[in-house]
Amino acid sequence: MTTALDLPDKQDWTVDDLASLPKDLRYELIDGRLLLPSPTAIHQDIGVRVLLALEVGCPPDLKVFVDLSLKVDHRNEPRPDVVVVRPGRLDVTPLPIEDAVLAVDVISPGSHFRDMYAKAKVYAAAGVASYWVIDPLFEDGMVLSEFRLSPNGDYELVSSTNQIFTTDVPYPVTIDLPALTERRRAMMGGAQG
Repeated sequence: MTTALDLPDKQDWTVDDLASLPKDLRYELIDGRLLLPSPTAIHQDIGVRVLLALEVGCPPDLKVFVDLSLKVDHRNEPRPDVVVVRPGRLDVTPLPIEDAVLAVDVISPGSHFRDMYAKAKVYAAAGVASYWVIDPLFEDGMVLSEFRLSPNGDYELVSSTNQIFTTDVPYPVTIDLPALTERRRAMMGGAQG
């Protein structure tokens, strides 16, 4: 039996309001907007594959996680699909944003603006040094866009590719986007998308 979720009719949420939510509810709070994402199987598969690629060369002073809430301020508690953190306080939920060195978001059909703009502004303002956005919706293949924090506090686009992605920040990582694209196509029964 499924129970309906009865949420207050609020337009502006704060971190304090989140305490009233069920403990197992997957949510994000971005600029006071409560979001209840429901990722698809493909979305989750991409997140796991990125986590595995990030774990390969992860130095011992960093850890990689999926679906971990980050405490930013009273109006923001994002939940990147994958995050690389300094493991100082892993027993704290949500994890303090200052522990994150890389946030990765996979775009869902309904989250393009949120992932490319609203969440990027939140991560940049909080000082997360690197942000990757993976868009699996291109017909020509998944695109990974890498952003890094600039001296003025905004993100600058460093690279964007649908080929094999390599970077040295926050440590050497390689992600085979053509292989992920083929995996996505196979999961969809060979259909484009």
